[in-house]
Amino acid sequence: MTAGPSGGIPPRPPRIALLGGKPTLASEAHRSWPIITDDDKRAVMRVLDRGVLSGSAGPEAIAFQEELAELAHAKHAVLTHSGTSALVLALAAAGVHAGDHVVVPAYSFVATALAVVQVGAIPIFVDVDEATGLMDPEAAAKVITPRTRAIMPVHVHGCPADVDAFKRLAERHHVALVEDAAQAHGATYGGAPVGALGASGAFSFQSSKNLPAGEGGVFLTNDPSLAEVADRVRNFGQDGPLHQASDFDRSRPLDGSRPLASERMGGMYRGNEMMAAFGRSQLGRLREATARCQKNAARLSQALAELPGVTPPTVPEGRTSVHHKFRVRFSPERAGVDLPATALRDAMMKALRAEGLEVVLWQTDVLPAQPVFRAREGYGDGWPWTTDRETDFAAIYDPTRFPRARALLADSVVLFSQSCPLIAQTDETVDRYADAFRRVWQARSDLAAWAAREGLTRKA
Repeated sequence: MTAGPSGGIPPRPPRIALLGGKPTLASEAHRSWPIITDDDKRAVMRVLDRGVLSGSAGPEAIAFQEELAELAHAKHAVLTHSGTSALVLALAAAGVHAGDHVVVPAYSFVATALAVVQVGAIPIFVDVDEATGLMDPEAAAKVITPRTRAIMPVHVHGCPADVDAFKRLAERHHVALVEDAAQAHGATYGGAPVGALGASGAFSFQSSKNLPAGEGGVFLTNDPSLAEVADRVRNFGQDGPLHQASDFDRSRPLDGSRPLASERMGGMYRGNEMMAAFGRSQLGRLREATARCQKNAARLSQALAELPGVTPPTVPEGRTSVHHKFRVRFSPERAGVDLPATALRDAMMKALRAEGLEVVLWQTDVLPAQPVFRAREGYGDGWPWTTDRETDFAAIYDPTRFPRARALLADSVVLFSQSCPLIAQTDETVDRYADAFRRVWQARSDLAAWAAREGLTRKA
């Protein structure tokens, strides 16, 4: 045993908070998101003073669309009331019809798959890449059938999926590539921003997103014909060409010559002026906020990577992540801890929370394990799954078919939370996260003993 400075036995490290020590971080150290400034308030007041609150040709909506198109290097942007509705427009514009198959990852937020069902199509789930947690192109290739109409990779947590691989797959099978970029504003693939790298894509502006506006979304594309269809779908299926928006009186965007007869299925998926104004104001600070977030993510990743058995988020070469979420994985074997993966995960979550950190699971199982996809009742009598009598959905939705996605969820946690995400935090707070994590991990043997006493191992 190494002697201390005075020749005696070195003192034991301070006890972790879960076992009676003092927490590393005070709860008030966190900053909530979004951060609202006087500029944001003035932007919303500008709308109220103008008195124009809605309309697809409203001045804020038109300006926001132009700025979002520039952000994604897209020729067309169509504002919607949520990221989910933007995905619905993307699928409808791609020609996805009732009974078609759409390939989606088994790990994502449920909106990805529900958007497919909302256009009457059927989500076909595939496993993820072991290192990144993003949809695996090889797994996707194995489920393509004549029914497949689109492939929808998700840039989960703000890290781009393998766009080139999915492009090749889509071109080979003559299907559409739709990007679910809900969490990835400003992320890049091969130097190009995501969102319009395929046929189309979608961002979300829900409050936790890196570009928040309360709620909202946008459809993005470089194809004018797809933009026309998307605009019609978001306007009740009415046949009003997108370019006619410039003909509207911006002070009276609800008036105009747009035909009111619905020519196809659609809905009211438009955004609104206050959301657009607030989003525009936030967009003005997005580049700076993203750069700070990426810097902090890199520093935190470097610190965690030094701990045996801890794996911070993986960002493949040629891609940049905006780190909407920061998922950390644990390996009991490499850490030398005799605990099942889920027990170590749960013990770490409790210990880190006791240190004052925001720690969540976010998702607890793969999408096909969710009740809506286990029951497959859909819109009644099992529709749209009943449009395909040849496929055994009970078998292909079996959660055990997605071992890599399940392993990801079993052995990891997400640092920071929806209300207090990484992008909102100061450099000092992020450094304290590294300190707290290091402190808890160094005491992992004590933590394992605590987990055994608490019965966490029996839950695994």
